[in-house]
Amino acid sequence: MAVTDPLKIIATALDTIDESKVLDFLKAYCSKEDVEAFVVGMPKTLDNNDSENAKYVKAFSEKLIKMLPSIPIHFIDERFTSSMALNAMIAGGMKKKDRREKGNIDKISATIILQSFLEQQRR
Repeated sequence: MAVTDPLKIIATALDTIDESKVLDFLKAYCSKEDVEAFVVGMPKTLDNNDSENAKYVKAFSEKLIKMLPSIPIHFIDERFTSSMALNAMIAGGMKKKDRREKGNIDKISATIILQSFLEQQRR
């Protein structure tokens, strides 16, 4: 997960949450923080169709809408974010051992997805 600052300038990694606990985490987080919207990465194929995993993202999003109906959800193409995250870790000098940890890739990928959304909104 990633969050942005109040001015919506920069995305920052928040945490990696186990899939089974993410809805509870979001409910608790939204009770403490002012959340304007959710940005969710949508897995796409190279020809811009939904990938096989998109059905899981849609099912999750439906649960999220039922739980927090007043908070809108925006979907953004997440193609290549894992490879972009890996490249960012290499460029940042992260050790190979740390790059293998999936949670690190997920945090950076979430940050890339949110930052992409913020940049699209500014255009």
